[in-house]
Amino acid sequence: MARLPRLVIPHQTHYLSQQGHDRQQVFRDSDDYIAYLAWLREASRKFGVAIHAYALLPEQIDLLVTPLDEEGPGKMMQWIGRHYVPFFNRKYKRTGTLWSGRYQATVVEARAWFLECCRYMEMRPMLENAAAEPADYRWSSYAHHAGIQADPLLTDHPQYWQLGNTPFEREAAYRQMMEHGMSRAEIDRIAAAVRGGWPLGSKNFKHELEKQTNRPVAPARRGRPPSLPSLPSKKADDADK
Repeated sequence: MARLPRLVIPHQTHYLSQQGHDRQQVFRDSDDYIAYLAWLREASRKFGVAIHAYALLPEQIDLLVTPLDEEGPGKMMQWIGRHYVPFFNRKYKRTGTLWSGRYQATVVEARAWFLECCRYMEMRPMLENAAAEPADYRWSSYAHHAGIQADPLLTDHPQYWQLGNTPFEREAAYRQMMEHGMSRAEIDRIAAAVRGGWPLGSKNFKHELEKQTNRPVAPARRGRPPSLPSLPSKKADDADK
């Protein structure tokens, strides 16, 4: 069965994720992270993709974005790859692909899931044992959201602004949310949506996406359809009379 093209909806929030080939490292030192972030900032402006949150892990990148059009995310990721992969290969005297296939894109119902995705993304360094605390990890957007250091790469999402009327209130509220952590159910649901590239949101949200795009937005159920209850035989009917 042919793979469906990525679902990209202009002006909707998307979770983008890309892994290194065979889980190999795509960042080996600070200069690698700095170079990638510089190209990400340039590409996001060039192709009209607002970056709301990010986490760059040694073997993977995660981004929360809102594109102006359907082609923006693809053009952005392709443009970054054309710059970063040759840079990485030259630096480490290697050849061949760096990424494990194409990047994943998941449409997110921002009202219900933006802050959860943002927290999940910025908690990934702890989940992957790359840091003990969010503030210890330099290569994510946590410092910006927590009020530690402003990040010019980022465009604050409206859902983040809903946390308070002032920067101090928003930053304090976000730090408190991070301290409370996330449930295993929330983590598993986000991870499954990102892994499969399926939209993350309510049934109504997915239904509206199906109507808008005229395509399935959830995986088909596997296995045989449930069997219908058998009808009573005529002999059994007669015996009951």
